[in-house]
Parts: sequence; structure tokens; C-alpha cells
Amino acid sequence: MGDVMDYNVIYKKWLEKVQDSDLSDELCAIKGDDDAIRDRFYTALKFGTAGLRGTLGAGTNRMNIYVVRQATQGLSNYILKKYGKGAVAISHDSRINASLFMHEAARVLAANGLKVYITSELQPTPVLSYLVRHLGCQAGIMVTASHNPAAYNGYKVYGEDGCQMTDVAAGMVYDEIQHIDMFDDVKLADFDTALHDHSIEVIADSVYDDYMVEVERQQVSPGICGSTPLSVVYTPLNGAGNKLVRRVMNDIGVSDIHIVTEQELPDGNFTTCPFPNPELPEALELGLKLCKEVHPDLLLATDPDSDRVSIAAEKPDGSFRIFTGNETGALLTEYILERRRAVGNLPDHPIVVKTIVTTKLVSAICERYGCELVDVLTGFKYIGEVILGLERKGEEDRYIFGFEESCGYLSGTYVRDKDAVVASMLICEMAAYYKQQGLSMVEVLDALYERYGYYLNTTLDYYFTGESGLEKMGQMMTSLRENPPSSIAGFTITAIADYQQHIARDLVTGDETVIDLPTSNVLSYTMEGGHMCIVRPSGTEPKIKLYVTGIGEDTAGAKAVVDRIAEDMNRYMQ
Repeated sequence: MGDVMDYNVIYKKWLEKVQDSDLSDELCAIKGDDDAIRDRFYTALKFGTAGLRGTLGAGTNRMNIYVVRQATQGLSNYILKKYGKGAVAISHDSRINASLFMHEAARVLAANGLKVYITSELQPTPVLSYLVRHLGCQAGIMVTASHNPAAYNGYKVYGEDGCQMTDVAAGMVYDEIQHIDMFDDVKLADFDTALHDHSIEVIADSVYDDYMVEVERQQVSPGICGSTPLSVVYTPLNGAGNKLVRRVMNDIGVSDIHIVTEQELPDGNFTTCPFPNPELPEALELGLKLCKEVHPDLLLATDPDSDRVSIAAEKPDGSFRIFTGNETGALLTEYILERRRAVGNLPDHPIVVKTIVTTKLVSAICERYGCELVDVLTGFKYIGEVILGLERKGEEDRYIFGFEESCGYLSGTYVRDKDAVVASMLICEMAAYYKQQGLSMVEVLDALYERYGYYLNTTLDYYFTGESGLEKMGQMMTSLRENPPSSIAGFTITAIADYQQHIARDLVTGDETVIDLPTSNVLSYTMEGGHMCIVRPSGTEPKIKLYVTGIGEDTAGAKAVVDRIAEDMNRYMQ
């Protein structure tokens, strides 16, 4: 969040200046309500590496056209200072006001003399990442709040490399924003005039064909879905995945596709799934209901901006098992490495990339295949930066796969963000490959644990609200740093890594090593037996996330460890 401000002064200015009728009505409705005014104006949404994200409404602490215009003017200033001129690609998902925010951002960019490319309709986030590089842009904007509830919208910014904006660049844009009055200092072009003079250009649909060629180039077992009938239930959760995910399934030969009709078309109200996050079982309820009718090999669910995908598969008793992002990522890692080695196209010195909070099971898989595993900070932009580094050395072919525990996956280097389109393709291909061998995905997952060990991971979210909540989150992290625990749930802590202070301490030997990663407010505890707990404040929501890993001789043993650690960590989160 931004700095605390004199909220009443700013509220009065908004009452005078705002010309949007909906926002004006909201401002008038909260007259005399100090709490409501304070919540909207005590701070400003801070522009960071995730861009902007917040609830829709009036105020500096909300997502609205004035906040979007101010951010875009700051971005324009940054591009012009860095490049002298430039082009920006913009797209959006199914969020409320997403198309409006795209058009408002385009008006500001065009008024500043920048070339603007916009999509004709909603598109997945990875498509925007692709467009930035495909069109030779200096930046990209994706209007999305990912998997947040319907009340949210957001504004994600990409650099010229197709990665989400770096910490340094985001800081420079934020500095520009700080000096801009959102009513008086923003340049604004007439949209229709800018379209007529080609300052704003609607991207031709043929570009999506180019994107799909790159996606389908990532096939590991081409033709497998055509020769092995596969049944899939698919839900786009009222988001942007509907067209391209279905297209890629059809292209690779998946012909038996059942769509969750209530969640098929774009709808920013998400009436059937208030939390459209494919990690949450409640978001999959309608999909699972359809599964019980048609008994598919797979359930696929993509989130509103279609950069993440979740899966479920039928168990022998007829119920459906929802796979975690860690499990799906581990399965894909094993499948891709195994098949590419079998057909002889695994490069020398292959690399898989994961985030620090992602399952350690991948370490064992990579070791089996002689594959280097690179750990990066939480956020797919850091996986994108590894790809970029390899590309600069002419070694991009070494990149095999990257993923994070929150159901985000990428094979190939054609984009610099997680991509549910390519992930859906590879998941279907993988399921068909194992089905050909008479194995269900549940059986394959059980065999994976049997081979490498039972690594159970869970994520716990602790929510905080308002200004006091943010202060409390900060105090909790400070307390953990100043008074580190010596054990958790009876397991002795053997190592602590502090990604903010860039120090990893081995508590057994006393050795300290430097963590060569960007600064991040993350604490990691390794316990005897290899169990882990990582504590990290969210970068996009007012919550602290705990990532717990338990290792056992079987599923029950690993779960017992996870439950013990999670229960004990509750005392630090009060």
C-alpha cells in the first residue's frame, strides 16, 4: 500500500472532480461515514511488480478509471524517458470493467504519443506476454485480478522481454505515479480519433494462430490423444480460457470434451464460484458434479485469466481426487523428462525451474534424470527471468519446464509467464499416454510417490484487514526474525533462510551462506527429517501465507507431519 494520506481532503477533491456517475453516486453515499471514507482514501494502491490490484470502487485505495489513468500516465512517462518512443500491447480477462480499463489505458498511452495495440476481446494472460515480444513492444498491460473474488480487478504490467515488470522498473514507474495528479496531470486521447489515426490498433485475429503454433510446438507425444480416446470435463470458470483451451484440445485430438455450461461464458460476477481460484475445491464443485455424470478421464479448470489450471481424476471408488499444483507439476516434470529422454530430444544439461515454496519432490525427479533444478523466488516472473538469461546465452533450449505450487506451468520459451493453454495440452497428452498403458492419473500419482517418497504440501492463508491488519502482518514477520523458533511441532529446526536479509544459516554446523536472489520478505525453516515451513506475506492480498511440507513413509504419515506443523504455527499467526 502507499503512504498514509489526509483522507478527508482527498475525498473532498474527488467529490468535486469525479465525472463518472457510478463513482459519484458511491462518493455521495458515504458522506459522513468516516470509516468508509478512510478505507477508500487513507492510502493509495501501490504500483509494484504485480502492478495494481484492489477492490472496485471510488477512491485512491480502489480500482477505478482514475487510478488506472494515473498508473498509465506514470507508465507512459517511464517508457518515454527510457526509450524516447514506444509501443504497448493491452488485453484483459472477464473481470468487471476490464474492457473499460483497457480502453482508458489505451487513451492515455495514445495521448502520450505511444503506439497502442489492443485485443478485440478478452484473452488469456499468456497471450499478452506473447504479444509484447511478437509485436516488438516496450511494455504490456493485462487487466486482470487473476483468481481474486468478483469485487476485485487489477492491472498487471509487462516489460519488453514479456516478463512481468522487474522490481527496479516497477519502482521507477511508481516514482513517476507519485508525482502525477490523477485529475490534472493525465493526458487523455479520444478513443475513436486514436483508432482512426492508428495510434490505437486492434490486433488481427491471425496473431492468435501464431501463438497457437508455438503452444502446439511443445507437444511431447504428438498424436497420442488422437490414437487414445480421452474424455475431459472442462470449465473456464467464466474466464478467458474457453476458446483457446478448447481449441488446443481439439487440435491435438481430444474429441470427447464436456463443458460446464454454467461457467462457459465470460462473467465477471462469477455467480457460481465466488472465489474463482482453481486451487479451491469449491470452485470445482460444478465441474465435479458433471464428472459424476460422464466419468471422464480428467477434469480441467482454468482460472479467470487462464494462466493457471487445476485437475482432478477419478479414484477406484468413483469419487474424484483433486490434484494439488505441486502434484500436477511433479507429474508433468516426470512425464516430460521421461518422454523426451525416451525419444532422444532431451538436451544436454537440461534445466527445470521452480519457486522456493514449490514441492521438494521435484528435486528427486530432476536428480533421476540428471536435470539441473533452479529455485527462484515466488512469482512466475522469476522463472521468466531464468528463461531470459538462458536466451541471452543462446541456451534457451536447455529450459524444459517451470512451475509454481499455485497451479502455474510453462513448457517452452515463447512466453515469459505461466500458461494454462500449453499446460492443458500437456496434461491431456500425459493422461492419454498413461491411459494407453492402462493407468489412470490417480494410479500414476500414487506410483510417483511410491518411487520418490511421500512429500505432502499444504498452503495456509491468514487474512488481515485494513490498516491495522497490514501493521500486524509486519509485526509478525519482525517478531519471527527477532525471536526465531528453535523447533516447530517438536521437530528441531536445522536451517533458517531469510530472503530479506539474504542469509541462510545452517543451525547444525553454524555455517552461513549468502542467498543470491532478489530481496523478498520470506522466512524458511528446515526441520529434522527434511520437513519445511515457509512464511511469506502475499504480494497481492492482505494475508500471510504458510507453505508446509511434510515427508513420510506413506500418505498418512506425511499428512500427520503436515497437520502437526500447521497446528503449531497457528500460535505465530494470532
